[in-house]
Amino acid sequence: MGGCEKTSPQGKWLQNNLANTTNKQCTLAYFHHPLFYTGNGIPTPNVKPLWQILYNNHAEVILNGHAHRYERYAPLTPGGSVDSQNGIREFVAGTGGAPGGSEIYPAPGVRVVETGTTGVLKLDLSAGSYSWTFVPVAGETFTDSGNGTCH
Repeated sequence: MGGCEKTSPQGKWLQNNLANTTNKQCTLAYFHHPLFYTGNGIPTPNVKPLWQILYNNHAEVILNGHAHRYERYAPLTPGGSVDSQNGIREFVAGTGGAPGGSEIYPAPGVRVVETGTTGVLKLDLSAGSYSWTFVPVAGETFTDSGNGTCH
């Protein structure tokens, strides 16, 4: 009775947490496996119900690890369509370990993929906006930054 379904303990907890949180101005969720991913591993469709709960509750950002690479996506629906008004921006930032391979396969809404740089993703959430900056380790030059508004 586990998993990521809407009726699983995790799904119920997420729904209840979002329903009972007041003053939600900018929502970020994080979990291990990404729904969208450009690597040769298979994306994890079993997290789609959690995405749907977050999308229904107007979350802004989902942060994932798992893949040892950096990826940034346009705001998306759980089905993978770009939705600049209500979509969730996904980041895959498993860049603290060994690089994650150079292969890049198509993924919906992908905007940036970096497979060879280790570093950290700095996220700042504010009342009406959020911003990100990828900070590489010393000696590396890749970086990515930007901002978005909250729903």
